[in-house]
Amino acid sequence: MAFRMERDALGTVEVPEEAYYGAQTQRAVLNFPVSGRTFPRPFIRALGLIKQFAAEVNLDLGLLPPGLSGAIRDAAREVADGKLDSQFVLDVFQTGSGTSTNMNANEVIAGRANEILTGRRGGKEPVHPNDHVNLGQSSNDVIPTVIHVAAVAIVREKLVPSLKSLTGLLTGKADEFRDVMKIGRTHLQDAVPITLGQEFGGYARQAELGVERALRAADGLSELALGGTAVGNGLNSHPEFARRVIGKLSEAVEFRFREAKDHFEAQAAQDGVVEASGQMKTLAVSLMKIAGDVRLLASGPRCGLGEITIPSLQPGSSIMPGKVNPVMPEMLIQVGAQVIGNDAAITICGQGGYFELNTMLPVIARNLLESIEILAAAVRLFGDNCVSGIEANRERCGSFVERSLALSTYLVPHIGYDRASEISKEAYSTGKTIREVALQKGILSAEKLDDIFRDIKTQ
Repeated sequence: MAFRMERDALGTVEVPEEAYYGAQTQRAVLNFPVSGRTFPRPFIRALGLIKQFAAEVNLDLGLLPPGLSGAIRDAAREVADGKLDSQFVLDVFQTGSGTSTNMNANEVIAGRANEILTGRRGGKEPVHPNDHVNLGQSSNDVIPTVIHVAAVAIVREKLVPSLKSLTGLLTGKADEFRDVMKIGRTHLQDAVPITLGQEFGGYARQAELGVERALRAADGLSELALGGTAVGNGLNSHPEFARRVIGKLSEAVEFRFREAKDHFEAQAAQDGVVEASGQMKTLAVSLMKIAGDVRLLASGPRCGLGEITIPSLQPGSSIMPGKVNPVMPEMLIQVGAQVIGNDAAITICGQGGYFELNTMLPVIARNLLESIEILAAAVRLFGDNCVSGIEANRERCGSFVERSLALSTYLVPHIGYDRASEISKEAYSTGKTIREVALQKGILSAEKLDDIFRDIKTQ
């Protein structure tokens, strides 16, 4: 591999000839070979947008000449569009402010801008990564801003549409199953009958509330730290810089961002991100409940509950012929577990700093963005590949209702709790139905029992 020499404040470093980045990125490559996990595409996209709009605003403010601004703008746009993703090589586990990744971006954009202007890749002339690309910024306000912008973009572009689609599918199933009587269950024991439509209506409402929670998460990330620079006092940033860049970000993401009311809060704490992660955790728990119920309702096919049938997507066993597993519910449950784990790490990271800066930003970024991304994908797949194809096993649902001991509850207004309980116990011990025992004992007439149990079918 061919190398070129790049210089920073600590001296000279060998950098791969084909790299756009410079010495500071290369040092971080050598310092942090931890996990192989790099920042995701939404993070790099948001970082590129910020650098692009910074160059445009600094031109408007008279702080950058047109030639340099244009080259920086074009290079940053390539970063935002994913054309230079191979140049973002740093591990997530790095300096807690994310300075290494901010400088990775500054050096890549400067290196590409220099190539645009001179034909020579890399270096600091005529475009300097700090003096020009990073003008008016600090890693300490850029990285928190990137986290907010990237998270809001994924929530609005991926997660909310997926949840709305799932809500529609579940609502459709609730309507389709509105006349399918089944046994309700509490404590995993038989309870009084409900309709399968009512059960699915509850799931639909959970998904609908998930949309609201996702939107609240985005709203909680609307304040941006940009403009605070190193410690929150805005040193070396033009008073109009942040407001103008944030205006452009709002247009690009189609969301109303605003400059932080207090920059010291925005950089010293990460409460908005912790709150957003909490919304993702709540959503994960909700989806795990739905997926778990679907898996149980479809269990069998002969020796489980079997009240619904879900699509058969792939063979389920390497040893048992014909076995088919509920792979989509299981996938969604595992995603939920990962999101809960990510939230636990974010909770710890949320207080991970002292005084004017949180210093666990890279892990916060990685975990929050992963949670949103995998929830969005899992919800879409669960809806399209499972919920859309669910069918009701009407006869099985009906047979469970007829055999249920919980039907004794319908007798309580007519014969009292104690006598109804006696009938239930005898039905359990003899294997007979509630109707059969009540008739055998002559407690109620066949006509009266028909009237009572007819109410079940008209609920």
